[in-house]
Amino acid sequence: MKIRTIATLLALLLGASVGFAQKTQPATSPLTGVWRGQMDNMPAVTITIADEGGKLSGAILFFLHVRATVNDPWTSQPATAAEPILNPVFDGKTLTFMVSHKRAHPPRTLNDPPSHFHLTLTGPNQAGFVNETEAGSADQGPGLPMVRSDY
Repeated sequence: MKIRTIATLLALLLGASVGFAQKTQPATSPLTGVWRGQMDNMPAVTITIADEGGKLSGAILFFLHVRATVNDPWTSQPATAAEPILNPVFDGKTLTFMVSHKRAHPPRTLNDPPSHFHLTLTGPNQAGFVNETEAGSADQGPGLPMVRSDY
């Protein structure tokens, strides 16, 4: 009888701890994963976003579209390194953040202030990406289409 009571208590405790763990784990953010945007069927930007305990972080990699001569086809080359996203804030629909511009085109950009961006969810695994620094207008349109995938 005593063993049955102990087994029942252990089962109840285990069930309660599993239920508690399920309730305290945060829901996966619709932002987490890898966001990719293309221009002219070539990579233009890749953003990786992580959510660690409710704190967003990530990095962004831009691609430069170049060609050797006006007669050559365009190619897409990634920047030398991804830059961390700074001060990310998500309001449930739009992620706003900044990116350092110092290493974008040195030496002329070494004293540049950070650039401002936003990524607005437009559907499941879809968003529009806008460079607010270059847009310079309140009506920026939907931005570059972005598609999210898991890591």
